[in-house]
Amino acid sequence: MQRLGSKKEKMGGGRKQIFLGLGLVMVMGLAVYLRLWTIDYNFSSSETELLRRQFDLASREAMDESAVWRKRYDDEEKISSACQKELIKIKQLLKEDGAAGIKKKLDLLQKENIDLLERLESLKQELESEKLKCSMKQI
Repeated sequence: MQRLGSKKEKMGGGRKQIFLGLGLVMVMGLAVYLRLWTIDYNFSSSETELLRRQFDLASREAMDESAVWRKRYDDEEKISSACQKELIKIKQLLKEDGAAGIKKKLDLLQKENIDLLERLESLKQELESEKLKCSMKQI
């Protein structure tokens, strides 16, 4: 039973340390709060006016910079849209030229094919005539 009593005493001692630490932290927090509270936050009217002017100046500079970046964006957008339109025109011309070029090549190939068929016919006739000559010689 004494063992239980000693454990309770040890636990009680641990609790005391925790409460003591918590109290110390609270006292330090209160001291910091009071120190901050005692700082004089009253600005003079001239300091307030100076802060307002600085803020206005910074605001104007930010707006000017924003306007510069917006103009750059607009300029780049114009260039980009012009390039896009030109690219579309070029693609369209290539399609038209490609179709015309393909049609022209097809016509040339058809003419060449007709010439080759005529040449084939003439060669067949020549072959037939040679065969006839050979058969006539054998008779």
